[in-house]
Amino acid sequence: MKAKPNQFISRQAVSVWRIKGVLFTGILLLVPAGLFVLSYLYQVSWVYFFLGSALYVLLGAWNIVYLPWIRWKIWRYQLHDKEIEVYRGIFIIKHTLIPMARVQHVDTEQGPIYKRFGLTAVMISTAAGTHEIPALTEETGIELRNQIAALAGTEDHGD
Repeated sequence: MKAKPNQFISRQAVSVWRIKGVLFTGILLLVPAGLFVLSYLYQVSWVYFFLGSALYVLLGAWNIVYLPWIRWKIWRYQLHDKEIEVYRGIFIIKHTLIPMARVQHVDTEQGPIYKRFGLTAVMISTAAGTHEIPALTEETGIELRNQIAALAGTEDHGD
């Protein structure tokens, strides 16, 4: 099998990661809310509330607008006969080589947000841990899972 050039994850990953960013930022809303309550109850300077709120807005913008796009642009994978290459990271770019001889089993995984967007993740298990290739279309994910299973000799085609 000839190695395919760098493969990209689905562009829908940006939307999925934005939704996750909204959920994460929503949970973090407790911090400025807590600062507001502390400022009101204990007569603490409002400066802390305003600084906390400004940081919250910046972190929210980063998690919802910029981070998903940057993550999508960096994520790559490449399937070879003897290994799988995975490129990922934001500030620290990780380039992982997973030898086919080390693959114990390979699965697809789909949570509710992925299901809504028709995406799946391929989970590659080795003795050293599990590696994920996220946000692939269902068709691509199943095809990749089956190719890896065949090359690794696991031949587990369970859906």
